[in-house]
Amino acid sequence: MDALQPVLDFFRQGFSTVNGVQGLIIALVAAFLLPSWGRLIVFVFGATLVHLVVDALLPVLANNAALRLPDVLSMPFWRYVAALLAGYLIVISLLALLKRLLLKR
Repeated sequence: MDALQPVLDFFRQGFSTVNGVQGLIIALVAAFLLPSWGRLIVFVFGATLVHLVVDALLPVLANNAALRLPDVLSMPFWRYVAALLAGYLIVISLLALLKRLLLKR
């Protein structure tokens, strides 16, 4: 079980990253639009991309700040992207499961 702990910590960090208003709204829309379980990975990548675009554009739209693109050559950025992917995988899966159970589609 000790060998599995870093993996669980990583998914926990991803879930915490997505578990905000912005992440939950994006995940809710993605889960609602998810046509089948086979498309889950595509929707996870799409939700992560939308999250990154909103992160970059929100200061520009809200505060008239200058557009600052993320530092895509740094390792912390890619750790953040990996945490978002893990978080969206969990949250979209749970919300899609709830949708399937409640709407009987």
